[in-house]
Amino acid sequence: MDGMDTVEAVVLVGGKGTRLRPLTLSAPKPMLPTAGVPFLAHLLSRIRAAGVRRVVLGTSYLAETFSAHFGDGADLDLQLTYVVETEPLGTGGGIANVAEHLTAEHVLVFNGDVLAGTDLRAVVETHRKAEADVTLHLVRVPDPRAFGCVPTDETGRVMAFLEKTPNPPTDQINAGCYVFRRQVIDTIPRGRPVSVERETFPGLLASGARIQAYVDSAYWRDMGTPFDLIRGSADLVRGIAPSPALPGPTGEVLVLDGAEIAADAVVDGGSTVGCGARIGPGATVTGSVLFDGAVVGAGARVEAAIVGAGSVVGDGAAVLDCVLGDRVRVGAGCELRGGMRVWPDTVLPDGSVRFSSDA
Repeated sequence: MDGMDTVEAVVLVGGKGTRLRPLTLSAPKPMLPTAGVPFLAHLLSRIRAAGVRRVVLGTSYLAETFSAHFGDGADLDLQLTYVVETEPLGTGGGIANVAEHLTAEHVLVFNGDVLAGTDLRAVVETHRKAEADVTLHLVRVPDPRAFGCVPTDETGRVMAFLEKTPNPPTDQINAGCYVFRRQVIDTIPRGRPVSVERETFPGLLASGARIQAYVDSAYWRDMGTPFDLIRGSADLVRGIAPSPALPGPTGEVLVLDGAEIAADAVVDGGSTVGCGARIGPGATVTGSVLFDGAVVGAGARVEAAIVGAGSVVGDGAAVLDCVLGDRVRVGAGCELRGGMRVWPDTVLPDGSVRFSSDA
């Protein structure tokens, strides 16, 4: 198993997902439908495919929804343990909070809202060869100005953790995946918030610890906003982002059980059509996610959008670059544009035109 039998994983899934509202009013962000399954299923399946068997989930917001869906992990050939965080502790504090449940020599740690395609075995192998205390997955991005960056020397050793700057000295950013030696986790203070980037890692560097980097340009997306969720889901459906958990073949559309699509409707761009969803005659759905039971009426257009569970887009309506919560009713001929987020159970009258950010 390439030594992966001595590795456990921690996935931090405790955030409230405020940037993803209204979708996270009823579900934590790692449980939101993404290419046909909860987003977390894609990460867990990649962890299992890398040879890891035991995963500890650090939960908080709506914690019970994780165990209700995944149980003990047997369906994924994993052993899952759930640890509830009673107050926000940050990444470092979240890792420390699950420490007593860890038994392996090395621990893979993941932020639970990142979609990535890196080779997890290669990250662990880099960690072992460097005899590192901590190894970070760093990803190269075209424009690192929106992120803190992480410079390394010629051996791949991390030199610093820099805040956002207009002129970053490197295109390498923290990708939210780490390997810790188990003993290092025990040095993180417990019972209070701790930032790994502002406290843990700088403290380790100052003490002379070895922090190594595994750098690549693999697929990577922070799934923190509804529009990242839309794009990430489409990338999974089209096979641009890899996942063993995709419940169907890759292609232009993923159609789940019980969905109905009219013969002359056009559905493409990596769209997902949820269980029991219906798309009417002459409708167009492009690069969008229809949750279970959603309805798109005849001649309607849905582009780069999420249509929540049980929501209805009326005949001839247009929902473009928008997010509809659950059970929304968009009237016939209504037009929504410009990043609108429509809260659950909202009813929009026929023929109305909305361009605002909320409704």
